[in-house]
Order: sequence, then structure tokens, then C-alpha cells
Amino acid sequence: MKAERLVALLFTLQRRRSATAAELASELGVSERTMHRDLAALRDAGVPLWTEQGRHGGFRLVDGWRSGLDGLTAREAVALFALGVPDALAGLGLDTAGSAARAKVSAGMPAELREHAALVAGRFHLDAPGWFGSADEPPALATVVQAVWAQRRLSVSYRRRDKVASRELEPLGLVLKAGVWYLVARVVPDDALRTYRVSRILSVAQLGSAFERPPDFDLARWWSASSATFEQVARPLRVKARLHRVAVRELRRVFGSEHVADTVVSLGTPDEQGWAEAELALEDDEIGLGQLVALSPGVEVLEPPELRAALAAIGAEVATRNAQR
Repeated sequence: MKAERLVALLFTLQRRRSATAAELASELGVSERTMHRDLAALRDAGVPLWTEQGRHGGFRLVDGWRSGLDGLTAREAVALFALGVPDALAGLGLDTAGSAARAKVSAGMPAELREHAALVAGRFHLDAPGWFGSADEPPALATVVQAVWAQRRLSVSYRRRDKVASRELEPLGLVLKAGVWYLVARVVPDDALRTYRVSRILSVAQLGSAFERPPDFDLARWWSASSATFEQVARPLRVKARLHRVAVRELRRVFGSEHVADTVVSLGTPDEQGWAEAELALEDDEIGLGQLVALSPGVEVLEPPELRAALAAIGAEVATRNAQR
């Protein structure tokens, strides 16, 4: 892209005291004619270029001038500016810092590059929450965030299906997954690392005692290694099915508004009859079968075959009872 090439040219000029158009073209992999056009574009964007004539002449930046984008590649500069400020930053209290960072990057960009970044932002948008689920804004999040920053222990009561558990935790980090906040914490006193959905924390209090983070703990690496296991344990039953639009409208009622985003792994486009292929993640055979029955007759199970047979048997039994009435 031309905008990325202009930033790369800007960095090259900052690194080299002086260079000819031919040298710059060779380093950036473009023709000399293209390089002359790019140099003219930088001048038009307000970059102060000095042209030295003669055998050892070339192009250089005016002494003392720098772009303010030192250390960023062209692609990084465009990407950082075009990202916008995700809602996640607001949840962590960093929304102002994110805006300030974008403003600094923008100030260091030539006008043409700013226009290109705005173009990218206008055509690509990141919407983190999954379908059927709005962004997670749990009441406990603010207290949890403060404890993570301050490395303070937490006392929490946590909803686990049909019961409430109390824990003392050392909060190591927060993860935003598909619009849902998860707390990774070490349980006191057994030192086990656990993942907690923040929206299921019923009450939370920050304790006065601080804790030391494990020196070798890497949040991103730990989450990557544990998230697959976490999903399999929480919702081990994967179901491929066809859902009618009537059943799709019932998903929130059957699975609960806060669980729909975790349950519906994927949902295709409905056909002319209103049926769409879907993949569902359910807790276990017994619970999953009951939930699928609640969606009937708007659900057709494709896999696994034993669940398809069980649902069909229940459907046949219901049909027989209705016929006998």
C-alpha cells in the first residue's frame, strides 16, 4: 500500500543521513520513478525534505526534524491508528490512555497516511461479543480491576450452577473472550490457578493484604494453554444441528441470556424455509437433551447420532400422546 510505503520511506530517511532516489528505490523495492513520486508526496504532506545537488547529493530530512513515529513499522502505524478504542479499555479504566495514544500516533503521521488509516477504520470493525450476547458489564468488574492493578487479595462469593461458593483469591489477570470477562486467579491457600467468569461473582471485597505475583506467570500463555480445557470441561457436548428461525428466537429463553454466547458456537444463514445449520456447546447429555427438547420442534440434531436418536424418540412419544387425546 502506498501509505505504508510512505511511512517506510520516512523511517528510512530518518535512519540514513542522505540517500539518492535510486538507493531509496532499491532499499524499498520500487522503481526510481515511483520513488520520486513518493518523495513528492512526503513534501506535499509537510515533511521537510532537503535536496542536495551534485555527484554525492541526494535526499535527506532537515536537521533536527523527526516524525514522532520512531520504532513503528508502516503497517504497525496504520493498524494502531485504525484500531480505534475498544470498549475493553473502558472496562479497565484505560479509555483515556487509548485515545491519547491514537492522538500521538496521528500527530506523527503525514496527512495522506492519516487519511489511509481513517479509510481502513471505515471499512473494518472489531465487534468482540458473540452473536446473541451483548458486551459483558458485570458489577464486580471495577473492584476486580482495582485488585488486579494493586495486587490485592479478593474475597468473593461465586455462583456455580445451583450453589454459591466462597473463595479467597489472588487475582493475576483478566481476559476478555467473545465479550465476556474472565478472571484468572490463584486460590488461597491451595495455590491452584482457576478461571472465574466475572459476571457470576455475586459479591466481592478487596482485602487489605497484598500478594506477590508468580515471577514466571504469563497470562497470555496460560490462557492459551488452559482455555481449550476450560471450554471442554464447562461444555463438553458438541452438537451439530439445524435450527428453525422460531427456535433461534427461543435461544435466550432456553439457555439464559448470559449463556447464549457460550452455547451457540456458530450459526449459519437461514435457507428459504428458515432453517440454519448451527453448532452448539452443551453441558452434558442429560441437560443438553432437555434444552433441545425445549427448542422442539424447531431443532433437528445432525450429530452426535445417539442424541439425534434420543430426541427423535422423545418427539415420537409426544406425537403418540397427542394423537391419543
